[in-house]
Amino acid sequence: MSVEITEPSGTPSVERPAPLIEPPRARTGKTPKATRTNFELHGWLFMRLSGILLVVLVIGHLLIQLVLDGGVQKISFAFVAGRWASPFWMTWDLLMLWLAMLHGANGLRTIINDYAERDNTRFWLKMLLYTATVFTVLLGTLVIFTFDPNIR
Repeated sequence: MSVEITEPSGTPSVERPAPLIEPPRARTGKTPKATRTNFELHGWLFMRLSGILLVVLVIGHLLIQLVLDGGVQKISFAFVAGRWASPFWMTWDLLMLWLAMLHGANGLRTIINDYAERDNTRFWLKMLLYTATVFTVLLGTLVIFTFDPNIR
């Protein structure tokens, strides 16, 4: 007794196997044989840990700002001035800024590494990313630490 299996057209079968898709990080002839650092492993760990910490910081921020402190209507220059008079809130906001920027930059770096095919394109995209990240972190840090509530 033989069983005949019919498959709809377009589905892989023994005679027509599915096309092989090369993984985006496959080693090529240009890939160095051995890497000396665990930079990608540390980047992967940073993404997981910073993601967990960011969830706590952002949910805490939203809970305090929107629920416990009276909502968006209450946010004004005086509210921010009062909030940033406390080193605790300055540290909270600074940590949120740094983690969000570094987490996002690391994720975008991974995407650039995966999808920018030419070395020159990959280099310039990452330089643009690093420049924007450093600029934003420095500017945000400067604003948080030099904020003057008595400005007129």
